[in-house]
Amino acid sequence: MKIWIDILTPKQLLFSEPIIEKLGAKHELLCTSREYEEVSKLSKIRHFDLIFVGKHGGGNKKTKLDASIERINKLSKKIEKFKPDLVISFGSPEASRISFGLGIKHIMFCDSPHANAVMRLTLPLIQKLLIPYIIPKKEFSKYGISEKNIVQYKAIDAVVTMKRETNEKIASPFKNNNKKNILIRVEEEEAAYTSKSSKIIPIIQKIANDYKDENIIVLGRYTKQILNLQKAVGNKVKIIKMSFDGKYLLKNTDIFIGSGGTMTAESALMGVPTISYNAVPNIVEKFLVKKYLVKRETNPSKISNHIKKIFELNGNQSQKRAEKIVTQMEDPIEKLIQIIKN
Repeated sequence: MKIWIDILTPKQLLFSEPIIEKLGAKHELLCTSREYEEVSKLSKIRHFDLIFVGKHGGGNKKTKLDASIERINKLSKKIEKFKPDLVISFGSPEASRISFGLGIKHIMFCDSPHANAVMRLTLPLIQKLLIPYIIPKKEFSKYGISEKNIVQYKAIDAVVTMKRETNEKIASPFKNNNKKNILIRVEEEEAAYTSKSSKIIPIIQKIANDYKDENIIVLGRYTKQILNLQKAVGNKVKIIKMSFDGKYLLKNTDIFIGSGGTMTAESALMGVPTISYNAVPNIVEKFLVKKYLVKRETNPSKISNHIKKIFELNGNQSQKRAEKIVTQMEDPIEKLIQIIKN
């Protein structure tokens, strides 16, 4: 069987790795992506062979539309030539439109019903949707897919991505000293579902003032975003672009502050004490908060106080809770393989 897999984000790339490992032995695969700095950097780190077609559309509606039209045009020619029997994506509007137009069956993974624009552009056109069990089917069926075509798996996606091996040879951005390592992830600003709030700047300022003797790393996403952060915070913290595998950084992190997305979930399931400033409210983040793997807080002073409590505690309770939850979850890739067989 020929299978086309379209991979658009760092999380999708990491989630794809075990899929490609398991399907690649028996099937001919074509893996595509678009020019997007965090994906291209991570693909090199992970030695992941991708064909890049088109580019990320940025934060503007018109540029998003233009980039998508251009990508569909270029990609459809490649797909027509490859002639796949099946498409797998994680919410790709281009893959959905092309697979629908060429009459190819399309299976999609998704844990982000809050991504309203992507859901409306993909779900009415696909055949099967695989989702985490913690998300009700109705969160997706309202966009135009029948509940009978939605398959739940007993896991959250971060369980798959956090199990990967990391063997980076590059030096850690954290200094090799006896200080605590605080890692802060800035929210996505160019996705259609974000409100472009600036919750994070006062949080960084507060942590920089209260923990100036510790190692503080801020992970930015875009050049303009990083320049704005540098203007607001100055040289009090180290601000870097995401040019690492996130797990590599988290393994050396004493406390992680994230926006509530993929890296927040990975951190929590790895047992790293994790705070979410909830920039993009979502069901996965709510689940992790309910399981006491994530502390949700947006007030800079309360976040600072919580960091202090974590540093004063002896032993990592987060680690024990995370291990217990992870062992109860199944492998979503096995569900995918069963659907393909059927």
